[in-house]
Amino acid sequence: MRLLTLVSGLLGLGVWVLLSVSGIQGFPGPIEVGERFVSLVADGTLPADLLASLRRVFTGFALGVLLAVPAGFLMGWYPAVRGLFEPWLQFFRMVPPLAIIPLAIVLLGIDETPKVFVIFLASFLSSVVSTFQGVVSVDNTLINAARVLGAGDRRIFTGVVVPASTPFILVGMRIGLGASWATVVAAELIAAQQGLGYRMQQAQLYYDLPTIFVSLVVIGLVGLAMDRALLLAERRLTGWQERR
Repeated sequence: MRLLTLVSGLLGLGVWVLLSVSGIQGFPGPIEVGERFVSLVADGTLPADLLASLRRVFTGFALGVLLAVPAGFLMGWYPAVRGLFEPWLQFFRMVPPLAIIPLAIVLLGIDETPKVFVIFLASFLSSVVSTFQGVVSVDNTLINAARVLGAGDRRIFTGVVVPASTPFILVGMRIGLGASWATVVAAELIAAQQGLGYRMQQAQLYYDLPTIFVSLVVIGLVGLAMDRALLLAERRLTGWQERR
């Protein structure tokens, strides 16, 4: 598997080189992008932008997951709560978080609050749906078996429902993390002074393609590293689950 990953990376790098020498006007190659990366790190621009974006992503993502998990459990465990809130949940899922950005800026100002809010919304909607689906997908045979053995609702919830829902929660977190990165870049294109999205917008104004590529590569690599960390946590927390 690692060999295939290495081969895939080399093939991608080769395609990049071919595109850079194919005659596409201004398309930078890996060496040019690497040089710009070094210069942006040396003058402190890239670390500051990355830190600003990471702070927004972590804050919005953490708040979204912390609220989504209990909300998903409540909706999945109590039919009355599900009936009250599921229609609203499905309604807001149909509205892209990016469409909320102009409204958030008007209502919340142009500081960090609207950016964190739209990231929170993106991660919350992804995580709550996955958690809710995990609860309602628990095999009734397991629940009935626990009841036969004398377990009460609390014991069934903590001993059966929560473990069975954990894989769904972690998948929702991975999806929410991707949505958070996509949202923060869009949010930083509007009313931001720092961040990878802001740097890309500034580079666009001057047709600075190497800087745009640096931001894209950094976003991809950091997002991939965070996703791999969640995947590792998923494997350790769900080691009991059969895998193909």
